Amino acid sequence: MIEAIVTDIEGTTSSLSFVKDVLFPYARAHLPDFVAEHCADPEVQALLDDANRLAGGQLDQAALIEQFIAWIDADQKITPLKSLQGLIWLDGYRNGDFTGHVYADAVRNLRAWHQRGLKLYVYSSGSVQAQKLLFGHSDFGDLTPLFSGYFDTRIGGKRETDSYRKIAAELGLPAAQILFLSDIREELDAARAAGFATRWLVREQAADAGAEHLQAADFDAIRF
Repeated sequence: MIEAIVTDIEGTTSSLSFVKDVLFPYARAHLPDFVAEHCADPEVQALLDDANRLAGGQLDQAALIEQFIAWIDADQKITPLKSLQGLIWLDGYRNGDFTGHVYADAVRNLRAWHQRGLKLYVYSSGSVQAQKLLFGHSDFGDLTPLFSGYFDTRIGGKRETDSYRKIAAELGLPAAQILFLSDIREELDAARAAGFATRWLVREQAADAGAEHLQAADFDAIRF
C-alpha cells in the first residue's frame, strides 16, 4: 500500500516552459547585479566559496559570475548555482514578477491525496528553497501546507539509485510504500531500482508503448 508520494517538479507538477522560459532567464539576467549587491551576505558568500571550490581555482567575483552564467547555459545541476538561483527567484516572487506554475490537475490530486492522509514530498534538482518558493507563490496560492518535506541534490543525483534509498530512510518507510512521479525515465529507473513504485508523467511527450513504467498523461490518470 502506498503511504507516501514523492514528486518531481519540471514536466510533472509544473510546465517545463515555466522553468526554462521564465525562471532560468530571470536568474541569468539578474545574477550579476544580485551577486554584486549581496556578495557580503554570509549566505551568498558561502555559495560563492562553494562555487569557487567546484570551479577548481581562486576566481574573482567577475570570473565567478561568468562561471555561474556558463553553468546556467549548460543546464548544470550545480548545488551552489541552484541555491543562488533560489535567492534570486525569491526577489522575483516577492516583487510579483511572476507566480509559480502548477498544473490544475496536480493541485487537485495533491490536495485529495493530502486529505486522504498520504504524506507528500518533493524531489527536484532545484534547491529546496526554490521548491518552496514555487509552491508557496503558485498560481493557486500557497501549496506548501500540502507537503511534509523537500529533497534536492544535496541528498544525491536524481538518476542515482542511492538517492532514493536515502529518501526512503529519511521517510522511515519501506521503498515499496513510496510512489515516485517524474517525467524522466532515468530518474524513474533509479527509483525503481531502489524499490519505489513509479509513474511516468508523459504530459509533453508521446507515450512509450514499450515503457517499463506505468504512464500517465496527467495526475488525474494516476491510479494506485
